[in-house]
Formats: sequence, structure tokens, C-alpha cells
Amino acid sequence: MVEFGKTLKELRQKAGITQQQLAERLWLSKATVSYYEQSLRYPSPEILLKLAKIFHVSTDYLLGNEEKKQTIDVTDLKEEDIQLLEHTIEVLRKKNLNQK
Repeated sequence: MVEFGKTLKELRQKAGITQQQLAERLWLSKATVSYYEQSLRYPSPEILLKLAKIFHVSTDYLLGNEEKKQTIDVTDLKEEDIQLLEHTIEVLRKKNLNQK
């Protein structure tokens, strides 16, 4: 969790939200978010899950256990739409492999 604060700050800034706005979404104080970003405090598992959902990343990414930044939230999509996305992703992977 050494890089947690840095990762959180980068995600927040990339999303274009302030510490205050993030704090409000988490029902926390701005100071608490600041402590997280300075790695002076670490979030509870509940807050960690909320952060992952807000920034569309895995908890492992937030904790520095994986490099993959992005996940795809397929909540509320029909199964056929999810299958279409999976197929599209596979086509793009093959295309990118052929370009290397």
C-alpha cells in the first residue's frame, strides 16, 4: 500500500474531481481524503471498494498489486451486449498483436 496515496491522487485528478467532491461521494471529510493521498491513513475495506467503483479500477490496482488500471463496468447491460463487448475486445487484442 506504499503507492496507494499516489495512485488515488492520480485517479482523482484524471477524473477531474477535487478532494472535496471525492469526500462528498464517500461521505468522508476532505481531510480524510487528503490523509489518504498523503499515505498518512488508509481506507477501510468498505471505502476501498467504493473507490474502486468510483474510478472503475480494481481494488488490487488501488493497493498496487496489479498494473491493470481499467475495468469495464457492465452493470445493467444485457447478456448479448456483454458478449458483443467481449468479442470486440478479442478482435482488438488480435489486431494489436499483429501490429507488434
